[in-house]
Amino acid sequence: MTNPLLEDRRLPAFSKIRPGDIEPAIDALLKENRERIAQLLVETQAPDWQPGWESLMTPLDEWEDRLNRAWSPVRHLNSVMNTEELRKIHDRCLEKITEYGTELGQNPALYRAVKSLVESRAAEKLDDTQRKALEDSLLDFRLSGVDLPADKKARFKAIQQQLSTLGSGFEQNVLDATLAWSKHFPPGPNLQVPHELKGLPESALAMAWQEALQRQKDGWLLTLQIPCYIAVMTYADNRALRREMYEAYYTRASDGGPHAGRWDNGETIEKILRLRHEAAQLLGFNNYAEKSLATKMAEKPEEVVRFLNELADRAYPQACEEFHKLQAFAANELGGDALMPWDVAYFSEKLRIARYNVSQEELKAWFPAGKVIQGLFDVVNRLYGVDIRVNNDVDVWHPEVTFYDIYDADGQLRGQFYLDLYARQNKRGGAWMDECVNRFRHKKGVQIPVAYLVCNLSPPIGEQPALFTHDEVTTLFHEFGHGLHHMLTRVDYPGVAGINGVEWDAVELPSQFMENWCWEKEALDLISGHYQTGQPLPGEMVDRLRAARNFQAAMQMVRQLEFSLFDFRLHWEYDPSKGSRHQEILQEVREQVAVVKPPEFVRFQHAFSHIFAGGYAAGYYSYKWAEVLSADAFSKFEENGIFDRETGRRFMECILERGGSEKAMDLFVRFRGRAPEIEPLLRQSGLAV
Repeated sequence: MTNPLLEDRRLPAFSKIRPGDIEPAIDALLKENRERIAQLLVETQAPDWQPGWESLMTPLDEWEDRLNRAWSPVRHLNSVMNTEELRKIHDRCLEKITEYGTELGQNPALYRAVKSLVESRAAEKLDDTQRKALEDSLLDFRLSGVDLPADKKARFKAIQQQLSTLGSGFEQNVLDATLAWSKHFPPGPNLQVPHELKGLPESALAMAWQEALQRQKDGWLLTLQIPCYIAVMTYADNRALRREMYEAYYTRASDGGPHAGRWDNGETIEKILRLRHEAAQLLGFNNYAEKSLATKMAEKPEEVVRFLNELADRAYPQACEEFHKLQAFAANELGGDALMPWDVAYFSEKLRIARYNVSQEELKAWFPAGKVIQGLFDVVNRLYGVDIRVNNDVDVWHPEVTFYDIYDADGQLRGQFYLDLYARQNKRGGAWMDECVNRFRHKKGVQIPVAYLVCNLSPPIGEQPALFTHDEVTTLFHEFGHGLHHMLTRVDYPGVAGINGVEWDAVELPSQFMENWCWEKEALDLISGHYQTGQPLPGEMVDRLRAARNFQAAMQMVRQLEFSLFDFRLHWEYDPSKGSRHQEILQEVREQVAVVKPPEFVRFQHAFSHIFAGGYAAGYYSYKWAEVLSADAFSKFEENGIFDRETGRRFMECILERGGSEKAMDLFVRFRGRAPEIEPLLRQSGLAV
């Protein structure tokens, strides 16, 4: 039998992939790549060898692309269809791939070959995109320790392997801890809803009933999956239930809470930070924060902290005022009790309704999944002239997954994507875009980019379509912005195509940029339609929604600043003699910017996968950094019209199509005509300019 991961397919054969296929395929491809690279390096030593793009970079890109196309579906399945068997195989292969990647980055002969191309006469004939790809490649070599002596190279390599294993383990602990908790409520007489669930809307109760049925139980089952958790924290009148779920959620994978110590990430955090710091110092940096900035727009740690502190200075006074108003609003119902963190979402929703007469639950009826998705496609069509069509002839990993093609105005296929919208068991939480296939021009032609777009939104219930909150709609638009960055690229070299090669603190620009259309009347007319009548969101409801846009905006901003400052200080101030001090630093940051003070049992950092298992270590500030860019970019649409085709064309050509082929700042200035300004973000966030 053939191995589906070794077949040279354009798209993964998900229904044919078995756990037993994975390790043999990865082993075979790694062996083949090593042999090919060794032969290539022999050729580079020949007296008559001439460095050139086609003789050096193209074959390296081809071999790397082939490995990526086999590993991508495995990595993806581990996130969306996780099993014990799959995760063990995934982790073994991840260790091998990490070893191989570090080995390449530390190969002095390969480094010399690339450097010889950069310094050769042939380089004069390369285009700017190829030169940028070579610059990035040389930086990657340096950040892999190519210049280190043998003993330090070996240590750096060992560290990278340990970090990949620890990061994967961190994420698995979070998933296991999330899935482990549930609370079952059997039905009362005549299927009566238990009093503990009073306040939950019909949609949340139906979701809990459906969850119970899927686990062969009668009644209602609450879980820590985000749609359920958010519903309980926002609507459940039972304060004890809210507290119980809050504690379960914020002690996941820690030494506290209902599963104390079972999947504790505490020691993993210590190990990750220690190893990152050691690796950074091996490369000549003082700390991991400095190393992290080598691939970002910001140049020095002081610049990042100053930026975050300036935003905090702007937002904190208003956040305090917002919180005091919430406390005053809740005072009567609390009867003298303090407003606790598990009360904040509940009373905030009541205050939003009292002040603006708009609620997330009420809005859901106007955002059925089918209408939202088609509306999203219509928005993108108006902006960029692309047409998105469903393709039912593609193998997918789950019945809920849909595949789409993107065609440009000339009818040319530009990109494709899988859309996996709903929360379910054994699926990692959160929302993300990941690369399935990169754009790559080779001798067979242009390889079309393909993306995975994954969310954990509210699922369909019974015969009723999935209905989204406005927050969930915004999440979908955000991830689709990432997807467009990957799929609409015109760059032919994988290392700088799509999001590759983009400074990490600019990578959120296209995603946060897309969120703006979720608030505009013209766009809301496209993405909303009542699931029973098809009527778009009424004008007066649009007005109320827009009026509530900045409700508690400062509280939300300081929450993000808390995450950002914690992450950056954690990596910048790390001292091996003192350990991570993660709880201490988090407490100091909260004293500076937090208005909602969590209780001592909270272990939020133990599930902070963005920085301990994702790509945001010493980089979570990127969300705010890029938000300055995205708000300023959108302000040009506010000036010219949110569907102005010429402005959309310029954004596509200057940002989406160029990927990492140029510096992010140069691309932004080309689009906006000037350097970014912070005022649009402050206005958008309801802060005084």
